[in-house]
Parts: sequence; C-alpha cells; structure tokens
Amino acid sequence: MSKDQAIGALMLVGAIAVILLFAWMITSEYAMLALQIIATIAVVAVMGIVAWIGYTMATTPPPEPIEFEEPPETSEETA
Repeated sequence: MSKDQAIGALMLVGAIAVILLFAWMITSEYAMLALQIIATIAVVAVMGIVAWIGYTMATTPPPEPIEFEEPPETSEETA
C-alpha cells in the first residue's frame, strides 16, 4: 500500500468515525452541543474561504490593460 493509499484509508476511517460520533451525539443529551459544533465549523469554514478570497484580491496586482491594435486602413479605389 502506497503512502497516498494509507492516507486515503485513514481519512475514510476518520470520516466514518466522525459520522458515527455525530449521529450518536445528535440523538443523545449532547444534541445541542453537536449542533453548536457543526454550526461553528460551518461558519468558520465559509468565513475562512471569504477571507482567503479577500486577501487574494487585496494582494494581487491589477492586470495590465489590454491594448488592441487598430487594423490598418485600406483604401479601396473604385473606378
């Protein structure tokens, strides 16, 4: 098993464990705590992405303006 496969298997087992833990917490007396944890994680994740986008926009220099070349004028003589 390669390192990537081992990490993938660990992620799979970890995700299943979190799902089972959350399912247990939501049906026990810890339901409010479980919902608070999930809401906090969701808000932090979304605001983290927004902050990252804002930082990227604030620190990236503007692109150079595109200068279009004027097509050469051709004079058509009709006789």
